[in-house]
Amino acid sequence: MHHVTLITNIQLLVNTQDPKTALRGSQLKHLPCIENAYLVIEDGIIAGFGKMDELIHHERAINEVLDADGLTIMPAWCDSHTHLVFAASRENEFIDKINGLSYAEIAAKGGGILNSAQRIAAATEDELFDSAWKRLNELIALGTGAIEIKSGYGLSVEGELKMLRVIKRLKKESPIPVKATFLGAHTYPIAYKENHQGYIDSIINEMLPAIAREQLADYIDVFCEEGFFSPAETETICKAGMAIGLKPKIHANQLNLSGGTQVGVKLGAVSVDHLETMDDAAIDALATSDTIGTLLPTAAFFLRMPFQPARKLMDANCAIALASDYNPGSSPSGNMNLVVSMSCIQMKMLPEEAINAATINGAFAMQLNNEVGSIAIGKKANLVFIKPIPSLAYIPYAFGSNLIDRVMINGEFI
Repeated sequence: MHHVTLITNIQLLVNTQDPKTALRGSQLKHLPCIENAYLVIEDGIIAGFGKMDELIHHERAINEVLDADGLTIMPAWCDSHTHLVFAASRENEFIDKINGLSYAEIAAKGGGILNSAQRIAAATEDELFDSAWKRLNELIALGTGAIEIKSGYGLSVEGELKMLRVIKRLKKESPIPVKATFLGAHTYPIAYKENHQGYIDSIINEMLPAIAREQLADYIDVFCEEGFFSPAETETICKAGMAIGLKPKIHANQLNLSGGTQVGVKLGAVSVDHLETMDDAAIDALATSDTIGTLLPTAAFFLRMPFQPARKLMDANCAIALASDYNPGSSPSGNMNLVVSMSCIQMKMLPEEAINAATINGAFAMQLNNEVGSIAIGKKANLVFIKPIPSLAYIPYAFGSNLIDRVMINGEFI
């Protein structure tokens, strides 16, 4: 049965564009919107839209008419960098940090990524799925309409495959598109502390063949950072992933000028993510490539680090996206509304730039731009209905208010 919904009297229909490539530099300022608009949804897909005074009854029979009565409608957020699957929160480390302990001291106490790895090892697939499913639904209620999820807390063949199987199950059950990223190269497990090559061999010779067999991932990711994986190691691991059809994404330039951005660009990575620490060489490499720079402001905020140089990146004509980095250690929030506000407040992004970066460019960073990220015919009706607001800028400005009236996924309210 066909089901056609007509939504009328939309105060502002936001992001009515369908670009063929990610928006770069000054293009991010351009956020097309239609005032006093209508929207037609057919079987969960956007089928038409325009100004109310141009609304002529569609040839198709309309099954229901919804009066938006002054609400604003936006495409749902596209969160292209998360670690949504984890076994336990780490608020005890949060207290340790407040008490002045360093990352190294916390790690020495068994904290950090290795703590998450121990908890993954002890958890069952069902337990991991249930907790991640709950988190996923919380994020959908906060307006997220597409998401990427990484492994990386397994750090063993069994642990990484367990995580990826959970992500595969989320992908199958989730009402929103889910992309899976293999991040075995997140850090070195204790067993390989003195034998880095041994762990890299395990990633390449044991994990990747199993991932290929079970089709468990879309992307491969590496934490390219001093004391973690070097640029050369990053390249080796990514190329092994690329050989089985995984596209690279890289954790780059978070703590140091790691060379991660340049490696990502060289390999044609879909995105390089974090970018708190950038010099001219890294910025130039990104600006002259098709790789998207994904900024994670809530991670910088939570770790009390300087924010990413968003303005500098846009001035250099880079394509940038915004994501939450939702994880238990350095960004225990997947709230994209907060990410957008923080980008405007702390990184001086204009509301239009931040909304573009968190919708259409986030979609490009997951290669989901044909499905989500903007209001365009043929895309999924994954939409956020915003309560009456005086203007678009009010969304990031009112950072502590929940402005979401309702969320629609595949044409249905959740």
